[in-house]
Amino acid sequence: MSIGISIYPDDGGDTDTLLKSADTAMYYAKNNGRDAYKFFEQEMHARALQRHATEVDLRHALERREFILHYQPVVHLRSGKIVGFEALVRWQHPERGLLLPEEFIPIAEESGLILPLGRWVQHQACSQAQKWIMAGLAPMTVALNTSGFEFRNKDFVTSVRTMLAETGLEPRLLELELTETVLINNTESTQAVLSALVEMGVKLTIDDFGTGYSSLRYLQQYPIYALKIDQSFVSQMVSSEASKSIVHAVISLGSNLKMRAIAEGVETAEQYASLLALHCDDAQGYFFSEPVTAEAFAALLQADMSH
Repeated sequence: MSIGISIYPDDGGDTDTLLKSADTAMYYAKNNGRDAYKFFEQEMHARALQRHATEVDLRHALERREFILHYQPVVHLRSGKIVGFEALVRWQHPERGLLLPEEFIPIAEESGLILPLGRWVQHQACSQAQKWIMAGLAPMTVALNTSGFEFRNKDFVTSVRTMLAETGLEPRLLELELTETVLINNTESTQAVLSALVEMGVKLTIDDFGTGYSSLRYLQQYPIYALKIDQSFVSQMVSSEASKSIVHAVISLGSNLKMRAIAEGVETAEQYASLLALHCDDAQGYFFSEPVTAEAFAALLQADMSH
């Protein structure tokens, strides 16, 4: 339960204003992990107005083609070769400049706009991957974040199948990243969707592994392709034995279950060397490259092929 609280007369002189203030405070309680209460504060009102303005702008951003994709390479650690990429959405806002996902994705999810936006990201990323293949570059895996809102949509499997048919990309080259939160709900519909995706040939990866739930039962139940080691563990693995042990445990778990281990947020040579010594399969992060435009990524691929 999430509770928002407003107090007369500080937070409003009439019923409507008090209810709106309490409602605003309740959203803050929800966004801070739920099962909490929050008193209304005046700055919440300004943020609520900003949120509303962002939602209004979001509704027009797709038709105005304000979204762009950046691509971050995923590197095979032993060979140093690029084996895939993660497509990350950015919003080129006409007034606020380039916005990162954390500035608009939560609002897109709350408003339901994540569904058309998610479909656009899928189509754009897979079209771009197919264009690179047609241009003679090596086929590589396309990794896409998939929110629980998209996954639970009744048309999700159909939209993925249609998108692959339209873009011409082989299903084996598509990797959908799901959080543990999505997988922990062991319902018949979850099982049916995952089975349909795997039957299609799509790969399933658990994103931010180790930061969600402690239950590992779903690893037995679902055909998972890879585990992504969260950057919070990777960033501390050189200075913290505990973090290094967690990273090692995830890599070993993946290896024993015939799943790949992919480290996120690799930023230093020390982290790279440590992951290599622990036999991690793949990695991504600023040590290799920040997320870049399609043109810059194509140049990375050309350079990678020439080595």
